[in-house]
Amino acid sequence: MPMSVASPNPHDTTSQWDIMVPMRDGVRLATDVFFPEPAAQGPWPVILERTPYDKCAPRANEYTVAHPEVFGREELARFFTRAGFVVVFQDCRGRYGSEGHFVKYRSEAEDGFDTIEWIAKQPWCDGQVGTMGLSYSAHTQMAAACLNPPALAAMICDCGGFSNAYQGGIRYGGALEMKQVTWAYRHALRSRAAAEDPVVKAALETTDLRDWIKRMPWKRGLSPLSPVPEYENFLFEQWEHSLFDDYWKIPSLYAAGWHDQMRAVPSVHISGWYDPYAVTAVENFKGLRKAGHDTSLILGPWTHGNRSRSCAGDVDFGYQSTFDEALGTDFVQFRIDLFRRHLQGAVQPESPRVRYFVMGGGAGERNEHGQMSHGGRWHVADSWPPEATQPITFYLGSTGRLSLEHTDPPGAKHYVFDPADPVPTIGGPITSGAPIMVGGAFDQRETAEIFGAKASGLPLASRPDVLVFETDPLEEAVTLAGDLAVTLFVSSDRPTTDFTAKLVDVYPPNLDYPHGYAMNLTDGILRACYRDGFEQALPLQPDEVSKLTIKLYPTANRFEAGHRIRLEISSSNFPRFDVNPNFEAGNDLSATRLRAINGVHMGVDYPSRLEAYLLPNEV
Repeated sequence: MPMSVASPNPHDTTSQWDIMVPMRDGVRLATDVFFPEPAAQGPWPVILERTPYDKCAPRANEYTVAHPEVFGREELARFFTRAGFVVVFQDCRGRYGSEGHFVKYRSEAEDGFDTIEWIAKQPWCDGQVGTMGLSYSAHTQMAAACLNPPALAAMICDCGGFSNAYQGGIRYGGALEMKQVTWAYRHALRSRAAAEDPVVKAALETTDLRDWIKRMPWKRGLSPLSPVPEYENFLFEQWEHSLFDDYWKIPSLYAAGWHDQMRAVPSVHISGWYDPYAVTAVENFKGLRKAGHDTSLILGPWTHGNRSRSCAGDVDFGYQSTFDEALGTDFVQFRIDLFRRHLQGAVQPESPRVRYFVMGGGAGERNEHGQMSHGGRWHVADSWPPEATQPITFYLGSTGRLSLEHTDPPGAKHYVFDPADPVPTIGGPITSGAPIMVGGAFDQRETAEIFGAKASGLPLASRPDVLVFETDPLEEAVTLAGDLAVTLFVSSDRPTTDFTAKLVDVYPPNLDYPHGYAMNLTDGILRACYRDGFEQALPLQPDEVSKLTIKLYPTANRFEAGHRIRLEISSSNFPRFDVNPNFEAGNDLSATRLRAINGVHMGVDYPSRLEAYLLPNEV
């Protein structure tokens, strides 16, 4: 039952465990509350984190440079209670101690609102609730904020908080992000059904997910998730709702649809160049700022949640790349200071609205840990893209050149896209991909560990279904920082197919990397039937040239003199994204899978191009 207390200092303990907080439909959610010391005088502002990952279990991202071991949950809570806050951790619906059925993401707006309202009515709360959390716990924050709970007073959204889950987080460019598949399988193993039924658990534990992913498309009732139908169901719903329809336009998945209606509360949005929620962070920052909110943005060279590490994948960005170095404080103290400012009225120095890390400038050699040293440094700005930048356009040439000059003769490059042999994923903005894929920066060269690799040691660019466009070796450094888009004029002999784009920093050869090093920076995809919008699937006409634009994830990188800027174009990036069957527009799970002959057209009539933002005079 909900805790009911009366005095301003209503407890003789510093914690209350497994309080069952009722939601509007009667389902009760398990909630832990941590108080300041009994001698302290309340009521206090409250910090809330809602999670599907067990409110009692340590979060893998809760560490700092000075404290590389992960903080326990109660240990973490005590940092905040000593600063004069009550801390509330809650299991999401249907997970661990909470009642109800878990349907990923879809109940978080209402449950978050109801939880904040319950907190605000407790005598130990002073009427203010701040929220924090990584990934799913960031999604829960933005979802609740869309419904405008009166007590919500500040948010720290770390690597999440869907702006539009259809365009960043669940799907992207019309394709399904396959991290949803690996996440569903891993957490089905930890589900209530698996805990309560040893047969269900055994069925999941004896499943080889790698083999299953090689055998796609899956069928409902005949998938590795079939032993846990509620998990199978939400995954297939995400797959089957291929159009941007009402399924996606709910507060839990589409905060962008509520930016103009949300109450203005201060918020911070944090992400990394190799995190799948960089698009979400940028869109929330821009949308909320346009709506008049006090909001800020931090973008580092990190994988998901790993803000206190200097490496991402096989590349190291230097000790100065960590959050701790950028802010001059660790992430625990950063949150305490921010909540003190917004919930306790503490006076603190103004901080930059945008902090972003420009990758590059390193030696390009192996460091003592065997990682490539790429380097970089922090910048500040007032907007995104940074106000100091200028638009710049690189044109794709029929000879394979990527150039500021649009002088190459007209032409086209064609290739065969075979769904049975997709281009393998090597790093990128990925999380929750184990055991199939990992995020980060890597030399774009196949190795035996890479899922789907068939030619160990060879560069992806050598594949016949990868088109390569690159500059001459740069005479001087070029820095790109901001959002990027690739406009292509394409053709195909199939009614639907995909086009992918990847931006790469190509190092010249050195002793450590005698073949050079092709470092992935950012990528994107577009299912061509959505070239005119995601609310209708418009088939391609056979071999007719069509225009489409692929949005890439934001990035910031300094390409040193002697390097090349490369753009790789293909039609798959698997298993980062699902593979298009090339059969029927809008039917992602078709069992009929066909080869497609795809083309990219260039020249005066077909100005295929990369559009980016140049940061001038970057030294």
